[in-house]
Amino acid sequence: MARLIGVFVILAWLISGLVAAEDVQVTVQGVTSIAKTDDTFVCATLDWWPKNKCDYDQCPWGQSGIPYLDLNNKILVNSIKAFQPLRLRVGGSLQDQVIYKLGDAAKECKPFATKNGTLFGFSGGCLEMHRWDQLNSFFNKTGAKVTFGINALIGKKKSADENDILWEGDWDSKNAKDFINYTLSKGYNIDSYEFGNELCGTGVSARIEAKQYAKDVVALKKIVQQVYKHEKTQPKVLGPSGFYEETWFNEFLQATGFEVLGGVTHHIYNMGPGVDKELINRIQDPLYLDQIAQTFKDVSKDAAVYASWTGPWVSESGGAYNSGGKDVQQYFVDGFWYIDQLGMTSTFNHKVYCRQALIGGNYALLNTTTFVPNPDYYGALLWHRLMGPNVLRVTHDGSPFLRVYSHCARDKPGISLVLISMSNSIAYDVTVGEDYNLLVGDYVRGTRNRKVGYSIDGRKRREEYHLTPEHGNIQSNVVLLNGTPLKLTDSLEIPPMNPNLVDASLPIHVEPDSIVFVTIRDFGAPACAA
Repeated sequence: MARLIGVFVILAWLISGLVAAEDVQVTVQGVTSIAKTDDTFVCATLDWWPKNKCDYDQCPWGQSGIPYLDLNNKILVNSIKAFQPLRLRVGGSLQDQVIYKLGDAAKECKPFATKNGTLFGFSGGCLEMHRWDQLNSFFNKTGAKVTFGINALIGKKKSADENDILWEGDWDSKNAKDFINYTLSKGYNIDSYEFGNELCGTGVSARIEAKQYAKDVVALKKIVQQVYKHEKTQPKVLGPSGFYEETWFNEFLQATGFEVLGGVTHHIYNMGPGVDKELINRIQDPLYLDQIAQTFKDVSKDAAVYASWTGPWVSESGGAYNSGGKDVQQYFVDGFWYIDQLGMTSTFNHKVYCRQALIGGNYALLNTTTFVPNPDYYGALLWHRLMGPNVLRVTHDGSPFLRVYSHCARDKPGISLVLISMSNSIAYDVTVGEDYNLLVGDYVRGTRNRKVGYSIDGRKRREEYHLTPEHGNIQSNVVLLNGTPLKLTDSLEIPPMNPNLVDASLPIHVEPDSIVFVTIRDFGAPACAA
């Protein structure tokens, strides 16, 4: 009987949530950085899809496509302004069929229409200049940094082989040159032009051979150099903007030549189709998430060998393809793969990571109908505000269900960490230390793994931002910051996101199913001192 009573006591203790946390030692190697991101590492996409883009009997794009989006929506404007700045990548699957309504091409400029036998089931596509003017007014108002996707199939012909999606011939650059000339004449500030969308390797709905693609990219680079007379004002040229295949990428990079590319761009959809019932499980599986690391490493290696003056970008990543997972990607659980992939790509020296999409589909950062931020928006905003460009090596002795990444803090001094708990039952008490213990005002040679903090009013404190789902439900679309729901203010502004100030002598307590950002101001990382 006593043993039975003891079992009931233990069960009651477990159910009440009073489970002891697992102690974890995190070690940050702060002497040198291992990689560096762009200041606008966090990026989001605007896509061309019309409202009749449908997958799995769903049509989740509404009026979010580039030609249709309400650019005056206050929530949309405030959501971008909060980043100061947010990089926007304007492009997507249909960009290679878009005509810019200028010059001789104006008569061919027609809206997207569904048509069997065409790329992605749509023909046409028109960017009218009054819409381009509106978009640039929007970019200027929000402070966005813009990457624009150029139409790469204009002038090309489909292969005579019906079984091959190869497109052949030189790119007809006239329409793009007219567009770039117009853009400069209006004083619009474009950071970069990206050539084509998912045409590399075996392609998706169309493909181009590597040497031809390189030739076309060189042609775009020459246009940019001709139009923008001063080298310092020239937008970067990016490519190839598709899925990584080593042989194709290496041939393309070698054929492109020296200092043509300003970024080696590739796409990632490693979570499977949006309709897959296993999606929610993959998002919480660290072993599955690790499978994509080799791709990031390989792209980084190839860029270092063949384009050492620049670096790799993820210019589109939506997790699950075909518009994303309806019952998963708009909710808190989606942050496990998303924040993890921000961390993983940064360690492999990726400069930019563009989330598909800012708005539209099932994987958007903003709700497609209401424009209200989904949980991933707040994770992206905290990353942008806290994680600086210099990436630090970090290790820990805990469970693989705890992921940890560290950067120099964006606002000096100190370091910032993000801790992602994918466990739904185990909490972690995390102690942070430095290999060499070069601590400001408290340096003891040879001492390792000292707890550190920073001083406010004579007391040591660190800054903590705990993101958790409402009611502990990982499929909630309400995210709590330090226990308080993040909701728009009465004036439709992004709410303040203030940290808890925590005694640095205590471990960082990471709840199950949570994402925690931490900034430690007097952590003495020499890599962060410059």
